[in-house]
Amino acid sequence: MKTQTVALAAHRAIGTTTLAYCWRVTRLDAQVFAFTSHDANIVFEGVTYQAAPGFTPSAITSGSDLSVTNLEIVGPISTATVQEDDVIAGRWDGAAVEVFEVNYKDLSMGRMLISSGTLGNVATGQTQFQAEQRGIEQQLQQPVGRVFAPTCDATLGDARCGVNLPALQVSGTVTAVASTRAFTAAALTQASDYFGAGVVTWLTGANAALRMEVQTFASGVFGLALRMPYDITVGDTFTVVPGCRKRRTEDCKNKFVNVINFRGFPDVPGNNKVLGSAGLTSA
Repeated sequence: MKTQTVALAAHRAIGTTTLAYCWRVTRLDAQVFAFTSHDANIVFEGVTYQAAPGFTPSAITSGSDLSVTNLEIVGPISTATVQEDDVIAGRWDGAAVEVFEVNYKDLSMGRMLISSGTLGNVATGQTQFQAEQRGIEQQLQQPVGRVFAPTCDATLGDARCGVNLPALQVSGTVTAVASTRAFTAAALTQASDYFGAGVVTWLTGANAALRMEVQTFASGVFGLALRMPYDITVGDTFTVVPGCRKRRTEDCKNKFVNVINFRGFPDVPGNNKVLGSAGLTSA
């Protein structure tokens, strides 16, 4: 049940209303962006909610069974608000969102909170973006406890893994660029796939302070999982840590010599074994 002030409830009861949607987005870097469906800016509780032509919120789907509340917002790419490079860089991922209604002719009536949660998938095209807001019920959908799986469920370098990841970090300098996803650091001569599934952190250049997972590595050539939002140029410097593909022999035993801390269950029979024996009896 949505709560609202007595005054706002009375205004809604008259039938013809002057209500407007407002949504406030707080990114993980603490930057706040506020928009309204009204045709003029609204200043509410010290925050200016910008009238943003082209912003279109979908209908909000919610239920009483703790299913996740979903809302999609489509809006234009703008240098003043949502920039394509910021979306690609992941700066909008996980941002906190509040959606509420106010009476734009009498803001003293307060607000009625419609939905709150975080941004899920954020996609961008040439002229517009599409963001999915997930309600706080989304947290109830996350697995709790461990899952029996063949691969390791620890994060490389965490307490359960035990690998001293900072000691394995190396520095590099870009010597050639193929695209915003592929570049060469000729001085790095580690074995093929040594940095595969690792992470590059840029120190200088247009992408400074941004990070990206490494998809492939061979003969000093890096292939990134996604393109960087800004151009990579010769001379850009970075740090990179090796990656772990969660395999017992290839990674934990041979690469990191850490098989004692392997957290997977490759020897537990899976569904194929169970279903393959169904209806059979031993001789």
